[in-house]
Amino acid sequence: MTIHKTVLLQETIEQLRLRPGMIVVDATLGGGGHSLEVLKKIGKNGKLIAFDRDQDAIDRFRKKIEAGKVENSGDNVVLFHDNYSTLKDSLASINISSVDAILADLGISSDQLIDESRGISFQIDAPLDMRMDLTRGITAKEVINTYSQEDLTRILREFGDEQYAHSIARNIVLQRAEKPLERTMELVELIERSVPGAYKRKKLHPATKTFQALRIEVNQELKTLGLFLSQAIEVLKPGGRLAVITFHSGEDALVKRALRENARGCICPPE
Repeated sequence: MTIHKTVLLQETIEQLRLRPGMIVVDATLGGGGHSLEVLKKIGKNGKLIAFDRDQDAIDRFRKKIEAGKVENSGDNVVLFHDNYSTLKDSLASINISSVDAILADLGISSDQLIDESRGISFQIDAPLDMRMDLTRGITAKEVINTYSQEDLTRILREFGDEQYAHSIARNIVLQRAEKPLERTMELVELIERSVPGAYKRKKLHPATKTFQALRIEVNQELKTLGLFLSQAIEVLKPGGRLAVITFHSGEDALVKRALRENARGCICPPE
């Protein structure tokens, strides 16, 4: 079961202009909301290729298919437990060189946010993990307890726009010299000690930006997005469409730059 609510569902599907028989990539399967709508549009003669680095997301969608709860699904659905930065190689592995449409809903799903095993939320006491794929990669605990103060400061500034990055990073280094930081609430308490009282009274929780920055670093979200975008543009058929939903200024800048650098004039749709 998923609690994730798909954002901009109808707007995204409308912009992709899907038709029966199309080959479509959902680069971020998540709760499967976009993929379900894609299948309704492309029919049984179309093909859906979906990616997610979270095995739980893959398993949930596969169970829906097996239970007959996914319209127009069967052999025309291919699920990859992998990062979307493997797009081109993954398509080649199933003998597909080009596709009609690609969509990506960036960021984190509600299912991951409430999963106590991940430690992504600053509202749940959990181990400092933050990985979207629990089978591989560095954890937030390792980042916090091994990165230099300079690198921690840079991450908090670049990926979180955190104005008190230096103070938070300094206190992390001081704290871990006595005892490693291992749980989310330990980090939340440290952040609250590191920022002025007025900052804690703002609508945005003082730990929001630090947790976002660490998650982006742990999952290498901006690096993999850049790799994905270059491949997505390469594998799209002429006239194909790419829809990317962003939630962070760094993501937005990468997407806009990729589109700008690869602009080749307009295949203008009919009014």
